Amino acid sequence: MINSSETVVLSEDSDSHFSTSTEMSMKSNKSGEYTFKILVIGDICTGKTSIIRRYVHNLFSSQYQATIGVDFAMKIFHCSNSSTARLQFWDIAGQERFSSMTRVYYRGAAGAIIVFDVSRASTLDGVTRWKKDLDSKCRLSNGMPIPAVLLANKSDLLKYCATEQLSKLDSFCARHGFVGWFATSAKLSTGIAEAVSNLCEHASMIMVEMNGNFEIPVVSAISNIELADESNKKSVRKERKPTCCRG
Repeated sequence: MINSSETVVLSEDSDSHFSTSTEMSMKSNKSGEYTFKILVIGDICTGKTSIIRRYVHNLFSSQYQATIGVDFAMKIFHCSNSSTARLQFWDIAGQERFSSMTRVYYRGAAGAIIVFDVSRASTLDGVTRWKKDLDSKCRLSNGMPIPAVLLANKSDLLKYCATEQLSKLDSFCARHGFVGWFATSAKLSTGIAEAVSNLCEHASMIMVEMNGNFEIPVVSAISNIELADESNKKSVRKERKPTCCRG
């Protein structure tokens, strides 16, 4: 069982530099420390950034700027076996599913969080497309898909919208290969920690089974993208535009 620490080692507003190598998620032999790259994906304005801000910084605001490209945040977990897990959250913009860049963003991920807005039924349809995109571009070296959890976000609005949608999520998750789903609210800070813990448990089990190897095979060449190596790490830059998306 993995329990989250309140320690925050990197603000998502920091000038972040992450390698996009094929082995982003592995166990350090010297320190016994795991690094898990966690993708956070879903349609526009489903509350992805709000979820990360609440989980990493325990902050919430009803007004945030829309993510353009990809943003980063990090949090430390302390595991029950006395090892440490660094969670690298990759907050990927909702419109990026239509971009060839997602293959680069997905590379080396240990797990994924896919988010939809319970007050907008169309965003659940978007989940199907995001999961298909993820599974087609990011698999473990044994050919299996990376573990993914589904977040039914903005659950604080359930009194205003039909709850029948949630009653069908068990079968939806089984059909589309999710390891589980959670009703979450970034506003009320509910369900998020449980979802991340569940995802990390699955990633940890896979880590042990694969002896720490999360290498993602290259499916096809990308001629216009140069992946960073240890001697020349590139940062994926971000821009933002104002909008109002609550979590």
